[in-house]
Amino acid sequence: MFQVLAADSIKEEGLLPLLEWKDAQVHIGGVDSDGINLEKIEALLVRSATKVTAELLDRMPSLKIVGRAGVGVDNIDIAEATKRGVVVVNAPDGNTISTAEHTFAMMAALMRNIPQAHSTVKQGQWKRNLFIGNELHSKTLGIIGLGRIGSELAKRARAFGMNVKVHDPFLTKERAEVLGVQLSTFENVLQEADIISVHTPLTKETKGLLNEKTLSQTKKGVYLLNCARGGIIDEMDLVHFIENGHVAGAALDVFEAEPPGEHPLLKFDSVIVTPHLGASTKEAQLNVATQVAREIRTFFENKPVANSINLPAMSKEIYEKIQPFHQLAKEMGKIVSECHNKGISELTATYSGSAADLETSFLTKSLLAGFFENRIDVKVNEVNAIHIAKERGIMVGEKVTGNSFGYANTMTVTARGDGEAFTVRGTYIDNYGARIVNLDGFNIDFHPSGNLLYIQHMDRPGVIGHVGKILGDHNVNIATMQVGRKEAGGEAIMVLSFDKPLSSDMIEKLGTLQDIVTLNSIIL
Repeated sequence: MFQVLAADSIKEEGLLPLLEWKDAQVHIGGVDSDGINLEKIEALLVRSATKVTAELLDRMPSLKIVGRAGVGVDNIDIAEATKRGVVVVNAPDGNTISTAEHTFAMMAALMRNIPQAHSTVKQGQWKRNLFIGNELHSKTLGIIGLGRIGSELAKRARAFGMNVKVHDPFLTKERAEVLGVQLSTFENVLQEADIISVHTPLTKETKGLLNEKTLSQTKKGVYLLNCARGGIIDEMDLVHFIENGHVAGAALDVFEAEPPGEHPLLKFDSVIVTPHLGASTKEAQLNVATQVAREIRTFFENKPVANSINLPAMSKEIYEKIQPFHQLAKEMGKIVSECHNKGISELTATYSGSAADLETSFLTKSLLAGFFENRIDVKVNEVNAIHIAKERGIMVGEKVTGNSFGYANTMTVTARGDGEAFTVRGTYIDNYGARIVNLDGFNIDFHPSGNLLYIQHMDRPGVIGHVGKILGDHNVNIATMQVGRKEAGGEAIMVLSFDKPLSSDMIEKLGTLQDIVTLNSIIL
């Protein structure tokens, strides 16, 4: 029988998929509880209290899988688990409904002044005229980021007669039509929405997404919601816009630092807050436990699990052979995602030469993992990549070709959506490593690593010089530069690498140069 340890007070109801399975023996208790032989435990279920460190893993030599009953895995040393061949799984969608409902409840409470009114009645007052609110019906809700939670919020908003405008650079028009929402630009959502709710992951692109500049573009009297990640809204800038009356109110379930302490936002009556309760429902806690218990049972039944955080187990020989191509595939996926920052409905991977002799389905999943890394707020890897793509309406294709374009092997990924396409081709050369040899039809040659800047421009005299001058004037050193063009005087590209990422201000300044078509920062 498989030996399973359920720690951190996970309720038995959530463990039923394992408790009812004749091939598993489930022990309930802590990792230091009497009577539990850690050396025999093959599966460990935790919430956030147990820290799965290298030291704990050393005490559990038989461990094959760790299940986190929740989304975050900060309490698990993923690298150490991977080194030991221990699979780590979580429950990324177990709290989708609870967070969407909490966001909607916060929105209704904000618009109708419910917390403020409640407080005064409790104090023995009856001030009806002080708390005249606003209806949700016919208001425009702007949703920034339409993943699982954003989609569920949109459904509820439409049921209340709201108009829903969505900004998600990776959402296609076809997918938006299916969901019944209006796909808009970021600027349009800012300008038109009565209420704005953010549902993006916290990345370098989304940190401070709503800041002094972007908040100034919103409607006067706008309401803001953040039940996603602290830091997406610049909190100090929000203080300023509430003080000057531009933002009518805000509902926050998350903060950059939690608990927030004596935060200036807490002094405003128009700001309602909760202590990160998005996932805090009995149903969500049960769902995540049940989901992870099912994943562990699936794993022991030798079936593919859907929500692994780290790489799936494979033999050392196969891993060493495929590893360079796996890394290249992931980097190519990131490059496509950053350079073609638009809605995608189809992703096709094409292999040739020695790359075609490898486990190409694993490489395709690696491409997807890189592609999704900064697009969505859940961990994506080779185990759940296809599931995530299907969930978002993206068709995934795989081909093998005899044309290696003059190399011993090539991998090519093409992204299509809304009538546009973007292609990246790479190769792996022994003793030289991974190289990108074609970007969107431009022949080029660079190593995909570090801090890169992809610039598409017109092939005019002085363009490269102007870019270099601006960087030099700001004491930014160019580590390497590669250029490519299709024909003299036509479109051209350059790929520059730097010792550290360029600031957003620097990228914006470069974008004002004449003949620059597009700029994309890529961090690999």
